[in-house]
Amino acid sequence: MIEIQWVDLKNRFPNIELHEFVVMPNHFHGILEIVGNKQPQGIAKNNMGQPQGIAPTVGDIIAAFKSITTVEYIRGIKQHNWKPCNRKLWQRNYWEHIIRNEKSYYNISEYIINNPQKWKEDTLYEK
Repeated sequence: MIEIQWVDLKNRFPNIELHEFVVMPNHFHGILEIVGNKQPQGIAKNNMGQPQGIAPTVGDIIAAFKSITTVEYIRGIKQHNWKPCNRKLWQRNYWEHIIRNEKSYYNISEYIINNPQKWKEDTLYEK
């Protein structure tokens, strides 16, 4: 469900590109790129062709993702007998890093790709 909702963010925010991501047992990693040459949802043009409104921020996009997945999770509990979580589904904030060059992109991509193999070493790993 998390993967489906992550990939579907492009339909809600057409000004984003999604890169590497991984769904882990208790967390999620993903690279999100905001591209400037596409018309974001909710940005209308006036008669002079100038954008009106405010383009969504990374915070707006992540907030939407957390909200959508929480609603879907609750629906899954009620309709599909998913196991309820005894704590909040998402942490209050999220870790954000601006990728400024290819080396940084490569390093973060490799971390995401290799994260599942390192799961048993994670401090939050539960047997």
